Amino acid sequence: MTSGVDPLDPTPVVILSAPCRGSARAPTGDRLLPGGILRVLRFTLTLVAAAAVVCLERGSSAEEVAVPVAVEADLTVKVAAYDKNFRDRAGKIAHVLIVYRAGDVGSEKIAGQMQKALGGFDSIAGLPHDEEMMAYVDSGKLAQAAKTKHASILYLAPGFSDGDLDSIAKSMTGADVLTVASMARYVPRGVVFGFDLVSGKPKLLVHLTQARRQNVVFRSEVLKLMKVYE
Repeated sequence: MTSGVDPLDPTPVVILSAPCRGSARAPTGDRLLPGGILRVLRFTLTLVAAAAVVCLERGSSAEEVAVPVAVEADLTVKVAAYDKNFRDRAGKIAHVLIVYRAGDVGSEKIAGQMQKALGGFDSIAGLPHDEEMMAYVDSGKLAQAAKTKHASILYLAPGFSDGDLDSIAKSMTGADVLTVASMARYVPRGVVFGFDLVSGKPKLLVHLTQARRQNVVFRSEVLKLMKVYE
């Protein structure tokens, strides 16, 4: 635990009072590193359900995120700190590539919200970071962009078909990047990490086989909190 930091400091989770669409500035909660953030991560998960229920009551569609974007950003920052290879992958700065489906206004909107939410954090896994949005054309160009831009995290907004996801997973095999799913259905198709809402309670998801293929190794403490796909 980082010296002098209270692991139950509510600062990392104040985003739960933000609008469902993630329009508020995200807090700088990633100052709690492994395993100091583990208790905060659990605390966050216990509160996400209430926030998500409020959002769902306001209306939803098939491709609307189950977990509010601001909370997805908060959990992504926390979970990234549990990837043993993250700092080596990132080097001096963590580059985040936020990908949306070309021509899908809703997908692009969520991508913009994620860019704004992540931009509110001082650091990811203790590193400075930047975010860039990219329209998806095909999996080959995406894989090349991830490599050229030295992406540490690749976030996929809503709007991708199963065929898209299968192609993306194949193209990312052998890459060194943490892929993050906005939609729960993405994870069984080969996106490494994602979120779901099960019986009104939040759940972290991981595709362990794809994680190994992409050099992502989560610590056992956080794996215990995840639903695992192989």
